[in-house]
Amino acid sequence: VQLQASGGGFVQAGGFLRLSCAASAPITTIGWFRQAPGKEREFVAAFRWREYYSRSVKGRFTISKDNAKNTVNLQMNTLKPEDTAVYYCVAGNRLIVSTLTEGSAYDYWGQGTEVTVSS
Repeated sequence: VQLQASGGGFVQAGGFLRLSCAASAPITTIGWFRQAPGKEREFVAAFRWREYYSRSVKGRFTISKDNAKNTVNLQMNTLKPEDTAVYYCVAGNRLIVSTLTEGSAYDYWGQGTEVTVSS
């Protein structure tokens, strides 16, 4: 399965951006991780029958999946400087709920797309 991410860019704090990711085949679980400069990679959100979010983005980000198109979108609102990172689309067919936040549980990774939020 190949993942093609798009979106991202530069925005001021309080603004919004939308990321999209298209999978080349149907996928059960699809979502996003991010990695900020000098920090470890972290889970952002995933869609597996329903939405899952990290505490840091819940209430500001919304993940949605279009099964017909094998795509997932991440609407990011009220962006903060600490959201600045490279965002990676991830996917897998063998995940269980308890492993959604573990990067190693995902079989497929897309190329990163940069999000920069200025203060």
